Amino acid sequence: MPKKDDCGKDDNYWDKALLDVFISEEEQKGTTFVLPLASLIETGNHIAQAKGCDRYKLAQKLTNILSKVIDARSPWAEFSKLFCEKENLKKLVDDFPTFAAQGIGVGDATIKQVADYYSLMGYMAEIVTGDAGLKSYEPAKPTMIPRRRSKK
Repeated sequence: MPKKDDCGKDDNYWDKALLDVFISEEEQKGTTFVLPLASLIETGNHIAQAKGCDRYKLAQKLTNILSKVIDARSPWAEFSKLFCEKENLKKLVDDFPTFAAQGIGVGDATIKQVADYYSLMGYMAEIVTGDAGLKSYEPAKPTMIPRRRSKK
């Protein structure tokens, strides 16, 4: 997308070429990807507001990924239940004032909550972002290794 081609700095710099290599390598390892709702919303907003490109074609690419997420088709995990559960929404309500006081918005708070959710289940959860502040909320690596989910 124009003017959204790269992000981050120094050792946490990302551009499309680096991201494509990262995704390909992780798919080869059997990694499961999670698309947080906040990322979906922000990406959709960027597409809708982009100038000088085919927004329809970009939106189709995003919805193709979203269709895989909805159906939990490999390598994507289905995640919508996370925020449909009352206890998870209550946790967000309880935690958000502290996050807001630190300058962390609801979107980043939900991304952290998704990473924490998978980490607590024993998965290594990496937040792939050029935002150093958000990256700092990445959970520590788990001590146990979970079973891989089956491919659909």
